[in-house]
Amino acid sequence: MEEYRKRYADDILQDKLAAKGAVLIEGPKWCGKTTTAEQAAKSILHMDNPTIKEQNLSLAKLNPLRLLKGDTPRLIDEWQIAPTLWDTIRYEVDQRGKMGQFILTGSAVPPETKEITHSGTGRFSWLMMRPMSLFESGESSGEVSLRELFEGSKNIDGENPNDIEKLAFLVCRGGWPGAIDLAEKPALAQAFDYYDGVVKSDINRADGVTKNEERVRRIMRSFARNQGSQVATTVIANDIMANEASSVNEDTVHSYITALKKIFVVEDMAAWNPNLRSKSAIRTSDTRYYVDPSIAAASLGLGPDDLINDLHTFGLLFETLCVRDLRVFAESLGGSVYHYRDNTGLECDAVVHLRNGKYGLVEIKLGSEDMIAASAKNLTKLSSIIDTPKMKEPSFMMVLTGVGQYAYQREDGVLVVPIGCLRG
Repeated sequence: MEEYRKRYADDILQDKLAAKGAVLIEGPKWCGKTTTAEQAAKSILHMDNPTIKEQNLSLAKLNPLRLLKGDTPRLIDEWQIAPTLWDTIRYEVDQRGKMGQFILTGSAVPPETKEITHSGTGRFSWLMMRPMSLFESGESSGEVSLRELFEGSKNIDGENPNDIEKLAFLVCRGGWPGAIDLAEKPALAQAFDYYDGVVKSDINRADGVTKNEERVRRIMRSFARNQGSQVATTVIANDIMANEASSVNEDTVHSYITALKKIFVVEDMAAWNPNLRSKSAIRTSDTRYYVDPSIAAASLGLGPDDLINDLHTFGLLFETLCVRDLRVFAESLGGSVYHYRDNTGLECDAVVHLRNGKYGLVEIKLGSEDMIAASAKNLTKLSSIIDTPKMKEPSFMMVLTGVGQYAYQREDGVLVVPIGCLRG
């Protein structure tokens, strides 16, 4: 049996079990939800076990409490197969009056929620899991801690273990736990297999509607080309028609992207709304991202060599990798990741904002001194227009890079940190 790699979600799960009767772990298929839940569970029910699936579904309708018997925390894996379990678990949590009774895992939002009558507020806590960060997979030295930066540390130091060839591989392989310890060729094949699974079947589970495979491929390819932007569904529809000579309307694109969100393949980023001294109008559109860069690479049919020969696309997919890792780290700190853009064109790729009001400004660049200098100037400009009497100054300003050997602090105070040095 392979040794379990510790995840940031482990500690988050324990905290949530101590505070609520049930915890729902959501996230894309194959990101490690069940394995992580099994580390904390004392008994397990796999709802999708093919040998007893029909029996489980029957019991969920006729005697659902039978399925909940077992040592606690009891794991109900792929609970969304029987949505009626939600209300039963909520009821049982109330009856028992204890914390940490159930862990639910799900790789899709239930297509039918009409049988669910209660939101779960007060009984459930939610935990979003994503593919592994580079630190969790052992491919970041972790010498620069995001937590320590928020606590006031500025004396950073670290050496990047990844060159551009390794970074291209990591983007294409992704953070899928099952791919981490494989040799290069089978490791890279995992993302393509995952992509094929989404196209052929998983996307249909989102709403129970069978979709055209080729149309799914075209939409996912266009979405990949628009990573890190705030494009509307009309733009994606036009992109498909321009590049594929195929007709598709905005409503269809919207329904397909919504389905991808429901199976946690797509995770867009909301806009950050700080208090400003200027009168700049903040753009509020979400930024488009896949939950893992390997899905974008597979959608475009690209491998590591292709990325090295196309640095523009490499940069877009590298940004998706960094956003994935920042989200994993931010979640462990009780925070979220946003983007900033205003009507003057001033942008910030990622703002890590904690619940206590602390925040850090992050620009993401593949590398080069010119890019770093321009990004540092951009961060300083954004910092200068934030109304600090109404909100705190940024805890840090960082240029998060792909290449570059060391982490260091510039004379202007901006931190330059390779993603291969960062941890939560």
